[in-house]
Amino acid sequence: MTSFQEMWAALLPVGRAADGGYRRFAWTPAELECRAWFADEARRRGLELEQDRNGNLFAWWLPADGTRDEAVLTGSHLDSVPGGGAFDGPLGVVSAFAAVDLLRERGVRPARPIGIAAFAEEEGARFGVACLGSRLLTGAIPPERARGLRDRDGRAFGDVIAEHGLDPEAIGPDEDLLGRVRCHVELHVEQGRALTVPVGVASAIVPHGRWRFAFTGEGNHAGTTRLEDRRDPMPPFARMVLAAREAAVRNGTLTTVGRVETVPGGVNAIPSAVTAWLDGRGPADDAVRRTVAEVEREASAAAREHGVAVEVTEESYSPVVAFDTALRDRVAAVLGGAPVLPTGAGHDAGILAARLPTAMLFVRNPTGVSHAPAEHAEPEDCLAGVEALTAVLTDLAGA
Repeated sequence: MTSFQEMWAALLPVGRAADGGYRRFAWTPAELECRAWFADEARRRGLELEQDRNGNLFAWWLPADGTRDEAVLTGSHLDSVPGGGAFDGPLGVVSAFAAVDLLRERGVRPARPIGIAAFAEEEGARFGVACLGSRLLTGAIPPERARGLRDRDGRAFGDVIAEHGLDPEAIGPDEDLLGRVRCHVELHVEQGRALTVPVGVASAIVPHGRWRFAFTGEGNHAGTTRLEDRRDPMPPFARMVLAAREAAVRNGTLTTVGRVETVPGGVNAIPSAVTAWLDGRGPADDAVRRTVAEVEREASAAAREHGVAVEVTEESYSPVVAFDTALRDRVAAVLGGAPVLPTGAGHDAGILAARLPTAMLFVRNPTGVSHAPAEHAEPEDCLAGVEALTAVLTDLAGA
């Protein structure tokens, strides 16, 4: 499949750092280059390019009669986490274009529109809310809240998208666009070691969310301030990290503190503030909620002990998502009984599932590593994923 290999080679260098990881944050030069690549690939194929008012990109292959209704949507996202892998997101977009090429080579003309999506800010690496583009599209986040989200430089989401031709006052649910879509099938690299064959099908996404813990104390000199006089936010933060691990063990969940910011950040200064983000996931909503509540209690107690204030904010939360059973079973049957497995990773398909039938295909990841440079999929497995997606689109879009 020359088209897949050529597209993959063209996209691979974009946003890649010296350590092999990627930094493709929403509306930064690397991600804008990915957007330009998407537009070029759509135009090369004569597909109708559309950017919705939330910044999501779509490339539409319309049937001969020009109908726009009952569309089958596929695709994924092009942005990355800090230091992320090459496959998370882009594999689904490249595979979608390659599947369209295969359909055309085989003389298949769809009876329904086929759309390829590149959803905006799926990772939430810049503005803090994962799947922001699909959340806005479906109404899962209020537009006024989205406009006020800020990146690490303090820049508001609304201001950033305005610089790129979008109207911040127009963002929000798009019922017309959603009403044209019959179902969505997202292909993605598997983000663990559960898949032992080239391609599998998702059953569900486990509950997951992000919480911000903001500890506020008093900045002071590291060498002249007695321990008993300190209002140091670092010890309560440290207790919060340990409490997160302990609560996860008790409740059978997963907790991660992967981002921390200190103010002012000097080696010889007691910080005045420490802000940390907790990622919580688990098999059931009550287990995740219980875990976070326990962490919050421990953090609050430690903050009081050290004369520090703490504020906890839920930045995003997604309850368990069970993919549409009929669509899942149909996709698995098309693929000859592909294995069905759950995932602990969030996806745009999980957000769209609240509004329309969705399904996911996974491509095997032999390393089991994701959100890191070692994320991988073998070339032959990627091509198997393209063949699988082609078969699914043939079945769903009609011939």
